[in-house]
Amino acid sequence: MLNALGLLKERRFLPLFVTQFLGAFNDNLFKTVMVQFAIYKIFADPKLEQNFTAFATALGILPFFLLSALAGQLADTHDKAKIIRIVKTAEIGIMIVGASGLMIAWSGYTTAGLILMLAAVLFLGVHSAFFGPIKYAILPQHLHEDEVLGGTGLVESATYLAILIGTVLGGFMAVQHAAIVVLVVAVVGWIVSLQVPPALREGKELSISYNPFTSSWRLISGTMHIRRLFLAICAISFFWTMGAVLIIVFNPLAKNVLTADKHVLTLMIALFSVGVAVGSVLINALLKGHTSAKYGPASVLAMGGFIVAFSLLCRSWPAAPAGTLYDVMTFIETPRAALVILSLIGIAVTGGMFVVPLYAFLTTTVAKDETARTVAANNVVNAGAMTIGAIGVQGLAIAGVSPENTLLVVAAMCPVSAWLAYKLHLACD
Repeated sequence: MLNALGLLKERRFLPLFVTQFLGAFNDNLFKTVMVQFAIYKIFADPKLEQNFTAFATALGILPFFLLSALAGQLADTHDKAKIIRIVKTAEIGIMIVGASGLMIAWSGYTTAGLILMLAAVLFLGVHSAFFGPIKYAILPQHLHEDEVLGGTGLVESATYLAILIGTVLGGFMAVQHAAIVVLVVAVVGWIVSLQVPPALREGKELSISYNPFTSSWRLISGTMHIRRLFLAICAISFFWTMGAVLIIVFNPLAKNVLTADKHVLTLMIALFSVGVAVGSVLINALLKGHTSAKYGPASVLAMGGFIVAFSLLCRSWPAAPAGTLYDVMTFIETPRAALVILSLIGIAVTGGMFVVPLYAFLTTTVAKDETARTVAANNVVNAGAMTIGAIGVQGLAIAGVSPENTLLVVAAMCPVSAWLAYKLHLACD
């Protein structure tokens, strides 16, 4: 871990780390402000709130379907640092659109504001589709082989610490102030991106296909026939299917089942983010820098156990008096609140421990000129899995399945992820 943390002193890693951190922070700050404004200020119906969250999630996922293959090809053909700077320049324009939506909605023109904010969510999906393959694929070019797992863990930790800070600020920040902050952070992120060292193409130049469907199919078929990549991508995709369900269910569940206000919701998401960051760092310490899936099965099974515990706690939760919501202090003072918080942290820590080594598999077991396309193939499959998860949530809601029972569906998927991780461990360790 000392070696991994020492990377933060190196120019070959620090600018990428900070750029990723600022991008994740800005993305999450904007989405937190948008979703909480919609749930607590615009909608007053649990189904509408869940539908809005699901629609916003789908908009963010769609670009991964259409653009990940192109993003992977471009990243493996051109200087990755140059693409990062182009993406960060685009982020400034995206945040101008998003900030305008926030201000218009705050001024009372909610429909027009929501349209602009959802457009920004779509464009942020495009931003992430192009940046996603690079943030992992660039690591083997700038880091030594025994540093890649540690670097991957730090990038994941930075992502979730950024989610933590973005969530906390988004939950307490006024809409008009958030509109200013997202613009400033986008500009700072662009400045930092100028310091990322070059990461030039290492293999032969590719013939780039701009057809999103054929290029995606070729990318996936060219990757998934490799057994270790197939198992790693399937395990990650199952993880993000569960993640999509939790993302969509959690906000309405916090308001309508735990009867908590937006500040309590902010606290819980913040604790969740800390947990994932801790899990990301902890697994690197356990594995001592070696890429391995040996802790994967136990981690995801433990995650399932914590999800079951959280579901059971939600069922017996004492609702706030009619017409009111718990604030932070009354929530914490409520019986079993400590158990709710511990179960959320447990889900997050074990989830971080499960997924970080799997991402390291994608970048350390292929040639350096194929890493971006490998991560892009993973992103396409992940997007499909998250879409299935989002559709599944809506189907369960239509069938009358409560959020508490939807959590049990997620828990039931954990043994499948554990089996995939175990097969990967047998195949590669």
